[in-house]
Amino acid sequence: MNDSDIYIGLDIGTTSIKVIVAQQVDGLVSVIGFGNEESAGVSRGIIVDIDKAAQAIKKTISQAETKSGVEISSVVVGLPADKISISHCSGMINLPDSSQEINNQDIADVAQAAITNNIPQERELIDLIPEEFKIDGFDQIFDPRGMVGSHLELEGRIITGPKTIIHNVRKAVEKAGLNIDMMLVSAEAEGRTILSDPEQDFGTILIDLGGGQSTAAVIHNYELKYVDVDHEGGQFITKDISSVLGTSFKDAENIKNEYGFANVDQASAENNFPVDIVGKSQPENVSEKLLAQIIEARLDQIFGRLRDKLVEANALGMPGGIVMTGGVSSMPGIAELAANTFGVNVRIYTPNQMGIRHASFANALALVEYANKMDEIIKVVRSAFDDNFYLEEPLTEENETVEEIRQTRRETPQVTGTNEEDHEGIFASLKKLKKHDKKSKKEKSRFALKNFFE
Repeated sequence: MNDSDIYIGLDIGTTSIKVIVAQQVDGLVSVIGFGNEESAGVSRGIIVDIDKAAQAIKKTISQAETKSGVEISSVVVGLPADKISISHCSGMINLPDSSQEINNQDIADVAQAAITNNIPQERELIDLIPEEFKIDGFDQIFDPRGMVGSHLELEGRIITGPKTIIHNVRKAVEKAGLNIDMMLVSAEAEGRTILSDPEQDFGTILIDLGGGQSTAAVIHNYELKYVDVDHEGGQFITKDISSVLGTSFKDAENIKNEYGFANVDQASAENNFPVDIVGKSQPENVSEKLLAQIIEARLDQIFGRLRDKLVEANALGMPGGIVMTGGVSSMPGIAELAANTFGVNVRIYTPNQMGIRHASFANALALVEYANKMDEIIKVVRSAFDDNFYLEEPLTEENETVEEIRQTRRETPQVTGTNEEDHEGIFASLKKLKKHDKKSKKEKSRFALKNFFE
C-alpha cells in the first residue's frame, strides 16, 4: 500500500469513475478524500478504449489527491463480474520435516499446488480464498503456521476471469501512472463489507445497479457462491427517457435524477416538470407519473431477467433477502418495486461516511474496507500468486528482496500430490506474521442453495 494505514480504492464504472482515499484509524476505515469524474472508454462495465479510460482515471485521481492531500501511486482496483468463474480447488504438499513448524513458504507452496492445472489458458487467476487447511487429516484449521505435521492441505475457492477484461483494466490503470496493489471482483468485496455477519452467514442476494450493468451476487456461508450480470443499467433508463420524451441524453439524465420514481404507484399525475423537446422552441410539461412509467418499464425488464436466474439458482429463499446498492438504487420507490418483483425483503445500502453518502460510492468504499480487513493468512496466500501484492515484512533475515524470493520460488519445483521429493522452503526465514485465533466457520447451512460447483 502507499502507506501502512492508507488505502485507495478505484471503481471504474460505465458512467463515472470513483476513487476513495481512506485511512485506517483504530481498525476502522475513515474516508479522507475522494474523486468522482465522468467515465470514458467504458461500455457496459467493460473497458473498450484503454487510452480514454486511462485519461479519465488520471483526472479522478488528481481530484482525489487534491481533496485528500495524499499523493496516490497505487490503488486497489475493482473488477467487473462479467464471465467470472467460481470453483472449488484443493492442493496438498508433503512437509519435508515433520518436526519443523509450518511457515509462510509452506502456505505459498500449498496455494500454488491448489492453483496448478486449475486455470484454463484463456482465463486469468483473480483470487484464491482459503476456506480451511488440513494437517495430516485434521481439518477446520484457519491458520496452520506454527503447527507441525507431514502433510499440509488447502481447500478453497478459486476465482478466474477472462484475460481480455483483466488485461484492459490493468493496462488502463498502468497508463494512468498507477501501480496496482491488488485487483478484486467488486461483488466479492461488496459482499464481505456491505452485508452484516448474519446476512453473510445465512445467505443474502446483493444487487449492484450500475450505469452500464446490473450485478446480482449470492453470498452464503460467508462465500461468494454465484454471480449473474445483466448488461443493462441506469444508462438504458436514461436512453428510454430521452427516446420517449424526445429530449437530449444529458437532459434525460438530469430529469431522471431530479424527478424520477422507480415505482409508478409513488409518482403523482398532478406534479409536472418542464422538458426541453428537440425541435420545439418551448418546453413541454411532463408528469411524474409518465416519467415513472418509463423508468419502471425498464427496471421490470432488468429485475425480471435477474429474478429468473436467481430462481434457477434457488437463491430467492435465502433468509437475508436482497440488499441493493449502486447509483440506480438511490431512486425513490426502487426498494418497493424490487420487493414486488422478487417477492423478498429488500433494503438499500448507502455509505454513511461524510461526502460519499450516495449508493454509487458503495463499490469504491468496499474495496478499501476489504483491503483493510484482510486476514494475514489470506495475504500470505495472495502473495503466492499476485506479483503486485506485497507482504508487510518485505525483507528476510538474509536481506533478500521480495522479488528475489519470488524469482527463486518460480524456479523451484512445486511439491504436490504424493510426491516424496524434498524441497526447501524459500520463505523459511521470513518473520512470522501474527497468529489469529479466528476459527473457520463451517456451520451446516439451513438453506439448500443450488450447488454450482458440481
